[in-house]
Amino acid sequence: MIATKDYVTTLLGKDIRSDNRKLDEYRKPITIETNISPKSEGSAKVTIGETIVIAGIKMDVGEPFPDTLDKGNLMVNAELLPLSNPDFESGPPDVYSIELARVIDRGVRESECIDMKKLCIKKGEKVWNVFIDLYPINDSGNLFDAAGLAALAALKDAKFPEYDEKEGKVIYGTKTKKNLPLTKLPISCTLVKIGDKIIVDPNTEEEKSMDARLTVATIDNNELCALQKGGNSSLTIEEIKKMVEIAIEKGKELRKLL
Repeated sequence: MIATKDYVTTLLGKDIRSDNRKLDEYRKPITIETNISPKSEGSAKVTIGETIVIAGIKMDVGEPFPDTLDKGNLMVNAELLPLSNPDFESGPPDVYSIELARVIDRGVRESECIDMKKLCIKKGEKVWNVFIDLYPINDSGNLFDAAGLAALAALKDAKFPEYDEKEGKVIYGTKTKKNLPLTKLPISCTLVKIGDKIIVDPNTEEEKSMDARLTVATIDNNELCALQKGGNSSLTIEEIKKMVEIAIEKGKELRKLL
């Protein structure tokens, strides 16, 4: 049964959450499994509490974008499966799936997680394309953080497929031992404001009750690389600072899992 906002807010007024966690506590267990799809170049499944997200990496060779002739290309897609949440519907991507993909894309891209120049085969002509596909299997809240961890774990798991330069073809099914050129790991931490309380890792009840949301991505030197605001209410400068401080500390915890 989904608790009402009044019920959630009343509990939080006593520093109690509906699932008995502390305000800054993630659900347990948090698990990461890799190589769950041998046919992809890399894959991972992440569980946070009852939220489960699978990420897959595919790679092919194509042309660079006109403004990045010596860099590879990155594309992130999120498909919200109806089996994971009755509110999700089949069909074209909706606003939430687009936002989820963009948040993960921004964290990876802005952190320079991948050395994109090392994905260049021939400047101006051929580069590697990296596709990150995200599939929530069960949405029990906070897809942002689960998807972020799954994307990173899958990127770490990924191996380049064989590439026949003479034929200009990727030989799928034949992996090399070469990993993607990763340089940093952007960890996302999502916090929501409900009333005057700030909590991490919102479950479904808390997401439906939230006033505002902030997803903060940080790298291992505590540097911010991406922020995404959600929800209908505003956040004060002081609230944003507090959220960022919490996200930095929680990011350290999550990074250890990778």
